[in-house]
Amino acid sequence: MILHEFMDFEVLRVIWWLLLGVLLIGFALTDGFDLGVGALLPFVAKTDVERRVAINTVGPVWEGNQVWFILGGGAIFAAWPPLYAVSFSGFYLAMFLILAALILRPVGFKYRSKRESETWRSAWDWALFVGGFVPALIFGVAVGNVLQGVPFYLTEDLMPMYEGNLFGLLNPYALLAGLVSVAMLVMHGAAWLVLKTEGIVAHRARIFGTYAALVTIALYVLAGLWLAAGVDAYAFTGEVVTDGHSNPLLSEVEKGGSWMAAYASRPWIAIAPILGIAGAALAFLGFKAGKEGWTMIASKLSITGIISSVGLTMFPFILPSSIEPNSSLTVWDSSSSHLTLFVMLVSAVIFVPIILAYTAWVYKVLWGKVTAEDVLDNSDSVY
Repeated sequence: MILHEFMDFEVLRVIWWLLLGVLLIGFALTDGFDLGVGALLPFVAKTDVERRVAINTVGPVWEGNQVWFILGGGAIFAAWPPLYAVSFSGFYLAMFLILAALILRPVGFKYRSKRESETWRSAWDWALFVGGFVPALIFGVAVGNVLQGVPFYLTEDLMPMYEGNLFGLLNPYALLAGLVSVAMLVMHGAAWLVLKTEGIVAHRARIFGTYAALVTIALYVLAGLWLAAGVDAYAFTGEVVTDGHSNPLLSEVEKGGSWMAAYASRPWIAIAPILGIAGAALAFLGFKAGKEGWTMIASKLSITGIISSVGLTMFPFILPSSIEPNSSLTVWDSSSSHLTLFVMLVSAVIFVPIILAYTAWVYKVLWGKVTAEDVLDNSDSVY
């Protein structure tokens, strides 16, 4: 008997659904504070030295943090091909905006301090702001659209056909989800700056972080209430086949009802939104009390809870279709083959711990605060 047959197809699908969530959360926890620092840059740092201090808190780690973004995209491509096909084609212009904004970051980091010109450096500072704010906003907008359902359908040969456009993605609920994402990552970026800087930069970051934590709670609660009362959910109406072929058209799905029904059938998932709110509240208290380490941990807990609440609320749906519910993609009918998922799992078991160990080592080596003296004494070798 082949080794992979010892593990049920259903179990493998759930494992890879969990791993996809882990990778997305990992990206938000690491690259998220990079985006937050970029979005905060014009507001927490007023002089050239202050801005260089803020930039150099993320300068040594931002490239490594983007590994989680690449891993997430790779996992979607290999483990959930229909999801990759629909999302990366349907959200093409939105993805292009994200990539364009992300490209501004390395260019800004590398070129900002190459000239003494104030105009030159100011332009790149705003480029870094765009590189932080725009991805944070659009990632949240994407999540808001996923919760509402995306306008696509599958042909008989499973070819995805997308009928939406960029402006359709910018609907009120999606924009609210985008603002939740921005507030959440600004809070995270502020927590990082408080942890890694001192003096006036840390003081301003603490003030902005305090407000961002409160805004995160308020917007997240508002988004949850709106989701409960104003966004239709999706549910199976026929028999659910969990170990068959990856063909969404074999399922019967209807649109209607509330996503909150998930909490009635699986009450334990309430831990996710509770963690999201409690983490932000603890981050607020941490900012106020000057507890740098605890503030960062609380921010991470809030992000973990907020992102987890989306996946747990929607399970087993991954990408519902708003115009043809029977085309909706779920954990049970949109994965790669049994063998593919098993081989990927073996690879993940080997390489993810290596990535985690390397990341931990890098952060340990680079631990400590970035000061104005560090920047001035090493002006030619830092960002």
